[in-house]
Amino acid sequence: MGLIEIASNKSVWRGMDYYNDKKVVSWKTLKNGVYEGMVSGSEGNTYTVHIDTEHPRKSFCNCPFADARRVVCKHMIALYFTAEPKVSKDFLKEVEKWETEEEERERQHYEDMRKYVKSLSKTELQEQLLDAMVQLEERRNYW
Repeated sequence: MGLIEIASNKSVWRGMDYYNDKKVVSWKTLKNGVYEGMVSGSEGNTYTVHIDTEHPRKSFCNCPFADARRVVCKHMIALYFTAEPKVSKDFLKEVEKWETEEEERERQHYEDMRKYVKSLSKTELQEQLLDAMVQLEERRNYW
């Protein structure tokens, strides 16, 4: 698993924002896939970040979220995308592909529901509508 897969969605998207906002003040390559840098934080602080793309659990940042914890923070993601911009482009392409596929799944789901409803007799449709209304009422009363 890589840095993106280990990070929370929030950290990835905030890291993307930091990358786009050019919050990585400076960085250098220590060796292939290992980077160190300084990243500006949201409250004017600057954090020291070290990422190892081969061994993501060896990555660290001294921000309050990640300091002394084995988590991937937004500063690490920002450094990663800065050091390897192709990764950020590939990530966005993958998200776009997933969203397109999700839209197709949703469209297909509604089409399947439409076909199912049209296949019901008037009596079956009335019974299912009544069941759905009762369930909705029970949920309302539950909450």
